[in-house]
Amino acid sequence: MYSYKDRLQAVELYIKLGKRVRATIRQLGYPTKNALKGWCREYEQRRDLPLGCKVRDPKFTQAQKEAALEHYLTHDRCIAATMRALGYPGRGRLTAWVREALPESRKATVGIAGRPRYAEALKQAGVIELCNRQESAQAVAEKLGVSRPTLYSWKNQLLGREAPAIMKSNNKSPPEREELERELKSLRGDMRQLQLEHDLLKKANELLKKGLGVDLHLLSNREKTVLVDALKDLYRLPDLLAQLKLARSSYFYHRARVNVADKYSDIRRSITEIFEQNHRCYGYRRLQASLDRQHVTISEKVVQRLMKQQCLVVAKPKRRRYGSYLGEISAAPENLINRDFQATAPNEK
Repeated sequence: MYSYKDRLQAVELYIKLGKRVRATIRQLGYPTKNALKGWCREYEQRRDLPLGCKVRDPKFTQAQKEAALEHYLTHDRCIAATMRALGYPGRGRLTAWVREALPESRKATVGIAGRPRYAEALKQAGVIELCNRQESAQAVAEKLGVSRPTLYSWKNQLLGREAPAIMKSNNKSPPEREELERELKSLRGDMRQLQLEHDLLKKANELLKKGLGVDLHLLSNREKTVLVDALKDLYRLPDLLAQLKLARSSYFYHRARVNVADKYSDIRRSITEIFEQNHRCYGYRRLQASLDRQHVTISEKVVQRLMKQQCLVVAKPKRRRYGSYLGEISAAPENLINRDFQATAPNEK
């Protein structure tokens, strides 16, 4: 709290320095920025500052205070238990209330004069239930009417710091068991991987009419998309995409393309009809010209692509290539002339 003189001095310096907050606080060492502005605002409105500050209402009522003290006295005089049960107040405030209501609590106690005494039979029964582990330590402590640390303190007094074997947690499994569990997990993963490969090959045989020995990585992205859609209810999508080496974006692209209606369906039928009516002799140029005569405007490249998709191939005669083979070499004829070129008449020799 700042006195009237300190507040007035701060406001006058603040106005003198041209309402510069940092310069005022740097020179005086107080107050905060919001407090200084509030004082100045009040001074400008009233041309003065109030002599005293408004007293705040108490945070806790008298009934809450009495309830906290009653709970403290009836529950083993434990401040922490009272705070957990009621949710208020803080440790310092509750300690102040206790010291105000019970001045004798300020006196220090020597030894165990101020602690409650418990029968040895009660301690033994509590430790036995704690060691049996049929219930949790908190449940055993609540049954006996003590706190959980008190119950463990009895165990340390009667059995020592070393816990019995029955109380030790058995969370750590032997190394052999951990190794077997890892091997079992690995085998299960391998079995699932083999089952996934088998199902992919089986679906490729059923849907795409591929053999069981087909290499799945050589399939087109459209065919891979069909396989993924057929098995996505049985396996996770990331596992299927990783097995087929198909990008996630490619899968969703082809999936959207499959669901979109074919805009060339009518043109496909027209191309097939024209091709069959002309004895399967028309190429893509003649087909495109025939479609133009039917007032169907379409590119030659599109016609070529649609013909390839419909497997419309024009039969071409096989080209005869040059061959230098003249046949087998026969035996040489007899030398009838024997270099005698003299003749008495034409066509004699």
